[in-house]
Amino acid sequence: MLQRTMTGMIRWRPWAGAALLSALLLAGCGDGAPPPPPFHATDITGATVGPDFPRPLTDSHGQPRRLADYRGKVVVLFFGYTHCPDICPTALSRFAAVMQALGDEAKRVQVVFVSIDPARDTPEQLASYVPWFHPDFVGLTGSTADVSAAAQAFRVYAARREVDGSMGYVMDHSAGAYVLDGAGRPRLYVRDDASVEDIAADLHRLLARG
Repeated sequence: MLQRTMTGMIRWRPWAGAALLSALLLAGCGDGAPPPPPFHATDITGATVGPDFPRPLTDSHGQPRRLADYRGKVVVLFFGYTHCPDICPTALSRFAAVMQALGDEAKRVQVVFVSIDPARDTPEQLASYVPWFHPDFVGLTGSTADVSAAAQAFRVYAARREVDGSMGYVMDHSAGAYVLDGAGRPRLYVRDDASVEDIAADLHRLLARG
């Protein structure tokens, strides 16, 4: 605060200035609503990923599909394959539990499973595998080039690795999932160790925001 002395000079009183600054900051903070709670998953809003497949993929009914077909819903996008021994069935089971936790809100969520093993994952194979976890889940496949382009668009690692035994080969791949909002914008990256409760809470927040 400025104070005039007996000699006419102006002196600054720092403690008073600090109090005034604090009051102004508090007043400014009170003008707006508090920030929304953070997501449990990694917020990737604005990241250069996706937001769709470069070329359409094929669903289990033989129909061409792009993520734009599911606009208006929150999309959970996961890349895997039906011969996956552990990561993929665990992830799909977790997403099925999330759908159950969401209750009626699950009608506004679409889980999309994209196969990174098109040589074995035909539309017929997806039709017998994906709905086993949840009847509303969608499975997509395509040519090797189209699947590779989709994986690259979402920065998904996928590589074939030969193994001994009847399986012949396995696919090493990224284990996380992407979440897109109702406008088709990538919003979250969900790690493979995320809990059902945390995923459901994040989807609920996105659904509440429209």
